[in-house]
Order: sequence, then C-alpha cells, then structure tokens
Amino acid sequence: MVSRRPLGSLESEVLEVLWKSDDPLTPSEVLHRLDTDLAYTTVMTVLGRLWGKGLANRSKTGRAFAYSAVMSEADLSADRMRKVLDASSDRVATMSHFLDGLDSVQQRELRRMLEERE
Repeated sequence: MVSRRPLGSLESEVLEVLWKSDDPLTPSEVLHRLDTDLAYTTVMTVLGRLWGKGLANRSKTGRAFAYSAVMSEADLSADRMRKVLDASSDRVATMSHFLDGLDSVQQRELRRMLEERE
C-alpha cells in the first residue's frame, strides 16, 4: 500500500465532488460543482495531487484530463481507521475506546456484521 499524506480540506472537498459523480470530471467541471471562487489552476493542482496520492484515476479527454475517485468514501474511511489501529501500541484499548464512542444502534449494527462474518 502506498504511504499517503493526510488529505487537506480542499482535497476532501474535491473528492466529495468526484464521489457524487457517476462519470469522470474535468477540472472545469469540478470547479463548477465546487461553486467557489477558486482558480482553475488550483483545482488542477488538487486533482493532480489526488492522482499522485493514488486517490484518483485520470484519463485523457480531448485536451484535458478527466478524474474519478479510485475508492469510495467508505473505503477511504475504513483505510484511515485501519491505519490508526495499526499505529496504536495497544490495539485492544484503541478498539475499546472506539466502541465506547458508538451509540447503541451503531454497536448493534457492528455486532450484527461481526456475527455475519463468523
């Protein structure tokens, strides 16, 4: 697995736009959907960084590249959770504290998913 730097807020916003689209988007389409006053070159830079981090695919579309997310939001979140757990010196305590933060509905759903895997 490629080691990645944490995502910045702008990278997260751009990823959200990619996740909401069924088709790859050009930088100008991403810029339009962000509905901000960012410069086109800024969006191009962010998309290039996401591609460099392995979080976006890109394909040539005319004279521009079109980008799509490599993984879903849920997959990215799960990847982050695994990395935090891997970095912990006490994985059991970390999982216990995580469970303490879940409400009863989330705990029941987690229990159900674990039982399905057995």
